[in-house]
Amino acid sequence: MAKLSNTINIENRRARFDYQFLDTFVAGLVLKGTEIKSIREGKAGLSDSYCFFKNDELFVKNLHIAEYSEASFYQHEALRERKLLLNRQELNKLSKKVKDQGLTIVPKKLFINEKGYAKLEIALAKGKKLFDKRDDIKKRDVEREMNRKF
Repeated sequence: MAKLSNTINIENRRARFDYQFLDTFVAGLVLKGTEIKSIREGKAGLSDSYCFFKNDELFVKNLHIAEYSEASFYQHEALRERKLLLNRQELNKLSKKVKDQGLTIVPKKLFINEKGYAKLEIALAKGKKLFDKRDDIKKRDVEREMNRKF
């Protein structure tokens, strides 16, 4: 059996490359029993996930949480929609920005806080153009070369 841990920190590195983050929020997740156990084993992925509004509530879609290997008959679906828990003021702010300015909400990081709850760090993001991505690659390469010289 894999060791369960509270030091889980699963990042969405692709989102950092594709989006420019404007504002970040930390949201709770509504999970089933076997899902939190899989997260504690580190068997989750954020690569293709995104957030959307349905009936004035925020949900995350395509957040992959693998099935728990030790469960017998009560398993969860790996890619089901999961509700995010934010207060009403934050939901209204996000909803307004998404509708008016055409921004998107992207999951950045999945982690377990000090109380043992799974949290999802989400960001209000603007998509990068191709030249923005090239500029980021160039800056990263220059910074890497500068660090090598010293």
